[in-house]
Amino acid sequence: MASKIEWTEATWNPSSGCTKISAGCKHCYAESMARRLKAIGTVGYENGFRFNIVPSRLNEPLKKKKPTVYFVNSMSDIFHEKMPLDYLDKIFSVIKQTPHHTYQVLTKRADRMYEYLSQREIPKNVWLGVTVENKFDGIPRIDKLRHLNASVLFLSVEPLLEDLGEIDLTNINWVIVGGESGNQARPMDKSWVENVKKQCDANDVAFFFKQWGTWGADKVKRNKKENGKELNGKIWQNYPEVIEKHFDVELA
Repeated sequence: MASKIEWTEATWNPSSGCTKISAGCKHCYAESMARRLKAIGTVGYENGFRFNIVPSRLNEPLKKKKPTVYFVNSMSDIFHEKMPLDYLDKIFSVIKQTPHHTYQVLTKRADRMYEYLSQREIPKNVWLGVTVENKFDGIPRIDKLRHLNASVLFLSVEPLLEDLGEIDLTNINWVIVGGESGNQARPMDKSWVENVKKQCDANDVAFFFKQWGTWGADKVKRNKKENGKELNGKIWQNYPEVIEKHFDVELA
């Protein structure tokens, strides 16, 4: 499915639903969307946001010949504790069979990701990422990620809920930062974003500022489109060099 997410091209959801495990999950966009999808009878959402595999979607990438960047499980977590191991193997089998595609795998379950992938050869067309919303829940995930041998390792610092302090960016290629959206969104301070960007610049890590969200840089609550995507008067949406062939962007 085509995606409105700026840093990808399409989504692939071979499973749906999830379970809240950390602070960043509090106002989950996927949970709200799952309720709407259940109401209109969409396959995979018969039980709302309860985790379940969706075998009918498993082979979708096999049908597409055009090289595509897929965000895997935008509505779930590929390393959810209820994800059957044999089905996870099938997901990675599809990935291996489609080397012309690129797969962005993002998780909050870094322990299971490391347990599974550290024992296997990671396909070259896989990018691995973890969510880093705060110090307590997010920072420890980076240490699991950095020890995996993937083509690209990235951090999704969204929603950014506090100043992350000093971040060890060893082996990290890309950092995406964004504020929270929705009526109950928590505000993001500009200094928190600037701290992340400063460290990315110092470590030659591509920095991508996605959005302010519901709260602007001026701490005023409004429609997220009105708050825009500028940080100090400039849009910072840089990508790791390996993605240049997929996106019409001028890389930093």
